[in-house]
Amino acid sequence: MSQPCPCNPAHTYASCCQPLHHGAAAADPQALMRSRYSAYVLGLVPYLLASWDASTRPLELTLEPALQWLRLELLSQHEEGDQGQVHYRAHYRHGTHWGVLEEQSRFRRDHGHWRYVDGAVQDHPVKPGRNLPCPCGSGRKFKQCCG
Repeated sequence: MSQPCPCNPAHTYASCCQPLHHGAAAADPQALMRSRYSAYVLGLVPYLLASWDASTRPLELTLEPALQWLRLELLSQHEEGDQGQVHYRAHYRHGTHWGVLEEQSRFRRDHGHWRYVDGAVQDHPVKPGRNLPCPCGSGRKFKQCCG
């Protein structure tokens, strides 16, 4: 049995993001964004750089090892010709701190492959309440889960 995909635990990694991580073209900007989220979770820096548009790609990328990505929420997507946008929230934990990174990302199709261009990012700290749902997405109360 294959492991769940980081971008959507209802799907297996092998049937969701793994083909893109091995070179398959994303069908749309949302699929590329999901695969990039999974690449951040799995630490796949070469894929992150390869899926970045050449006009905005950094020379190198270093991931924060203490940052744990927990779940992804897709809010909206729009595609018109070779341009696309995806609005999402990515929930994370960094040590004892919780947060939500929200981004309105822009994508461009180049020679049949979607590439990440840039995005407007907002980072919101989250202070979980003991009796509120756990920010990890388990569905349990924070005090009975990660608290």
